Amino acid sequence: MTNAAFHDVTDLGNPHLYATTERYRMWEKLIAEGRAVWSPPGTSPGGFWSVFSHQACSELLAPNSHFTSEYGMMIGFDRARPDKAGGTMLVASEGKRHNQLRRLIAPFLSRTSAQNLSAFIRQEVADILRELREGGPPRGAGAASDGPTVTGPDIAAHVGSRLPAAVVCELLGIPESDRGLIVSLTNHAFGGTEPAFADMSPSEAHSQILSYFVDVIVSRRNDPGADLVTALLADESMNVREILLNCDNVLIGGNETTRHAVTGCFHALAQSPAILPALRADPALIPVAVEEILRWVSPAMHVLRVSTQRTVVADRDIDEGVAVVAWLPAANRDPTVFPSPGELRLDRHPNRHLAFGHGLHHCLGAALARAELTALLDALVNSLDGVELLAEPQWMSVNQVQGYRNLPVVLHWRESSAQSC
Repeated sequence: MTNAAFHDVTDLGNPHLYATTERYRMWEKLIAEGRAVWSPPGTSPGGFWSVFSHQACSELLAPNSHFTSEYGMMIGFDRARPDKAGGTMLVASEGKRHNQLRRLIAPFLSRTSAQNLSAFIRQEVADILRELREGGPPRGAGAASDGPTVTGPDIAAHVGSRLPAAVVCELLGIPESDRGLIVSLTNHAFGGTEPAFADMSPSEAHSQILSYFVDVIVSRRNDPGADLVTALLADESMNVREILLNCDNVLIGGNETTRHAVTGCFHALAQSPAILPALRADPALIPVAVEEILRWVSPAMHVLRVSTQRTVVADRDIDEGVAVVAWLPAANRDPTVFPSPGELRLDRHPNRHLAFGHGLHHCLGAALARAELTALLDALVNSLDGVELLAEPQWMSVNQVQGYRNLPVVLHWRESSAQSC
């Protein structure tokens, strides 16, 4: 789609707008204009305003803003058509109930939890890389490279989901044998109109996820564990519906966005070949690289809020009860905050990206996502000489995530990594 075509677009909820990298040019233009943009009824029955700059998105999501998530946090919800999970699910609650849910769920997603899971995460990464190396080039992969071993996997299809799925299933006490089912249902829950997921609608996928957790709840009542489901069951303030919805929220939140960050890590290394040798020379830069990759990939596409009183956003008067959307990848490429935003730079400091949101609903799973990406980068630095794209990535036609449909690559393995993999 051309820039001229974007100029005439009015419904920014249209998922097909985000299936090409033209979206970056659209956001660049909208950031430069510095205004809020109205999308009339379409993907959202009541329409919504959008903001794009780092400042406007930060103000919208700030703890002291006059906005709420209780009506829902995605395009399609508003005060007249609220999310049925509003006030019940962590991401769609405020005040006392939000604090109660946060107290229950946060310990399982905290930095301490990430540290306790570090050995598990490192082992999962090692298993993934070993399988990649032993698998060899799949059918249709590119020709040889100068390295000793080359594989040509589709990272998006076969790698991206594995690490976050393993971690979130561990937190929820889901057995390894069910991970494939969980990944498939999560794919369909966020798949929108993607052809690969046409056999099941998002609502059907969520229904199956909830049905799965009904069985998990029955199991935990008979045999409690050290997992999040057991902890939720032990709290007398939680009814079964609330437990189900929050399990669904943790599962989707912990799996769907992080999988695209994992895939994006490989994309970033292919896009900027200097990163791997720089990290090998100075491993202390790995946390810096994690933050820059999170900013550059920015997997969470948007978050929605509804105004609780008449207010102003991006110099626009907003009436009470109006939906406003923050486009996080746009904010993370705002050139006034991130010079040369399309580049991956290890000297970006401070890196005040909004990949995990901002304010009260800053992603609780941020520490786990960072731990997963840190372990992955650490292993890739020691295992790979480089990543090469076999073809440009294809993007999902969805507005919830910057989702990779395909990322076929060649992996150039280091000779010295053979035994460690």
